[in-house]
Amino acid sequence: MSETAMTAPRESANTSALLQLALVRAREFLREPEAVFWTFVFPILLAGGLGIAFRNKPADVMKVAVVTNGTDGGQVAQWLRRDPLLKVKAIGEAEAARELRTGAVALVVVPRPASRVEYRFDDTNPDGRAARAIVDNAVQRGAGRKDPLAVTDSRDRERGARYIDFLVPGLIGINMMGSGMWGIGFSIVDARRRNLLKRLMASPMSRSDYLMSYLLSRLVFLVLEVGVVAAFGVFVFGVPFRGDPATFILICLVSALAFSGLGMLTASRARTVEGISGLMNLVMLPMWVLSGVFFSADRFPDIVQPVIRALPLTAVIDALRMNMLQGAGLVVVRGQLLLLASWLVVSFFFALKIFRWR
Repeated sequence: MSETAMTAPRESANTSALLQLALVRAREFLREPEAVFWTFVFPILLAGGLGIAFRNKPADVMKVAVVTNGTDGGQVAQWLRRDPLLKVKAIGEAEAARELRTGAVALVVVPRPASRVEYRFDDTNPDGRAARAIVDNAVQRGAGRKDPLAVTDSRDRERGARYIDFLVPGLIGINMMGSGMWGIGFSIVDARRRNLLKRLMASPMSRSDYLMSYLLSRLVFLVLEVGVVAAFGVFVFGVPFRGDPATFILICLVSALAFSGLGMLTASRARTVEGISGLMNLVMLPMWVLSGVFFSADRFPDIVQPVIRALPLTAVIDALRMNMLQGAGLVVVRGQLLLLASWLVVSFFFALKIFRWR
């Protein structure tokens, strides 16, 4: 029999074994209700809660009081009631002092003789400072002030600038990071702790096949994992999706594989659940804080920006936001994809080098 004829069945057997291992990983995942909850349900609950908390809503109406003891109180109150941002009550001075002290109103207006007005407010309270500016503008206009320039307001409420639009790509990123690292890391360590890896070591299976099966199993659930959160944001909160779907899929694919490689590397030597928990938190916590999931990473000092930009989660979130919100294509996000591919190759290479069955 020729060498070519012998090689073909061997390669077919290796491929079949790799697919079976990937299916085993998928079944292990589905049999863990906790893993299903944290991967699919929790991100939706988080997006829903934060989306409602930070939803777009009408401008806040400031509550102010006008002291009516003086003769000008009624006229000042009339001026203020013309402003839709103010809710005005005309009351006595003693009651006004009590309402300001208890926070029932943000500011008290006290008309004085000789066309003077006194504002009483807490200057350490942002509502008090904002109310002072709105009230003074209304009073000056009511008294006859004329602006030298005519202005018009143009309200731009296009989707993409809201907090929920900013948040959803970040949630997709941390979801891929969490499921890639925790799912793979715990599975490997649990198998090592129960001596399952020791038994597999006696089989002809190679380390590369074993680790590759985790990468393939991640791809099985990637469509659901990303699609559920993205669809929830798009259809429930109207998050825009302006980018090329093929670029979006490529970003998610490379990201999921990169985080899977990191999970393998972290779990290559860990022997206990406590050990892998500490290592996972050590790797993931800086990315949770620095990578701009819930607020922009630009808030951090310039001196740490190179480190932040080198983190894989930062690259994922930046690429997703550029694609979903700005419509960026493959050429624009190629830098982030190259960085993620580098993380994938390096982490998987070192995972193969230092992986231990026992």
